[in-house]
Amino acid sequence: MKFVFAPDSFKGSLSAMDCCGILEKVAARVFPGAQTVSVPAADGGEGTLDALLGAMGGRKMSTVVTGPLFERRNAEWGLLADGTAVLEMAQASGLPLVPEDRRDPRRTTSLGTGKLIAAALAAGAGRILIGIGGSATNDGGMGLLTALGARFLDAGGCPVRPVGGELARVSRADFSGLAPALRHTEITVICDVTNPLLGENGATWVYGPQKGAVPAIRDELEAGMAAYAKTVSACLGRDIASFPGAGAAGGVGAALGGVLNAKLKSGVDAVLDAVDFDEKLAGASLVITGEGRIDGQSVRFGKVPAGVAGRCAARGIPVAVLAGGIGAGAEGLFDLCESTIMPTVSGPMSLEAAMANAAAGYESAAERLLRAVRIGMKMQASKEAVL
Repeated sequence: MKFVFAPDSFKGSLSAMDCCGILEKVAARVFPGAQTVSVPAADGGEGTLDALLGAMGGRKMSTVVTGPLFERRNAEWGLLADGTAVLEMAQASGLPLVPEDRRDPRRTTSLGTGKLIAAALAAGAGRILIGIGGSATNDGGMGLLTALGARFLDAGGCPVRPVGGELARVSRADFSGLAPALRHTEITVICDVTNPLLGENGATWVYGPQKGAVPAIRDELEAGMAAYAKTVSACLGRDIASFPGAGAAGGVGAALGGVLNAKLKSGVDAVLDAVDFDEKLAGASLVITGEGRIDGQSVRFGKVPAGVAGRCAARGIPVAVLAGGIGAGAEGLFDLCESTIMPTVSGPMSLEAAMANAAAGYESAAERLLRAVRIGMKMQASKEAVL
């Protein structure tokens, strides 16, 4: 038997590395002597840094940055042996960094993410991998670009504060001061969404509500984003708003892809490619993946379980998903490959209780799953003995 473990993190409770460790322990107990390969996975959001460093090695670094509410904070990033920097927007500008009662995308900034990129450039990184999931911002990437030397001015020539609520005031953009090292650095964006910047499928309408964009301020934010995109596009002579992924991370996708010419890649595919996942599948009997909650969006937008399932389908390898919660549409995974889904909760409980007992619940579910696999193997062996 060969098992490949490729779980995503359970946001706020278990890292992908934690999940792999539990799976390794349970597999040793239920299938002594089985070969196991752990590949911590992610899709560009929280946990991407640890997943890539865990799979590829490298040094973890720390840089003082500006948080989403302009607070001073430390953000971690990674530097691989080949000079590639691994960055995670959630470290500097993530939604969990903003208390729930202060979530208002008119007041948050992506400045800290730009400072992470600046730190990587200063360290001599020749290539940057940056995951932009889990952001707290809706500033069109104005903060990120400001940290890298861009200037955004109002009608009077004064600098505009780089937050979502000030986008409408941008009358002129100046990119002449962008860090020269950007011209020689390849930037790949690990992005798990394909939304454009504007409209009902754009950054503000789709992802703004989870960041605090209540209906009363949604139209204000959308109008500001449209005005900002028009100004920046006119300055550059190219559209920054319509390409797939421009709406990721409140418009950081537009800044990276539209202004800095970064390459946007599907979140989970970029991570799986980086860790040579396809090679690790050779000879696998079963792949176990998972995430905190799986539903139709997980399948439709290619979250980690769907990305893993797609790779396994091409090789005829069955997939089992361990998930903290199962929502409507999760069964769409069954159409991708031979698969099953098992919840980690064992009965009715609050989200707080499930998160507090996440490790125990995950271990129990992993044991139930692998014991079911063992039963299936014994049934098959009995059938073959009779034949």
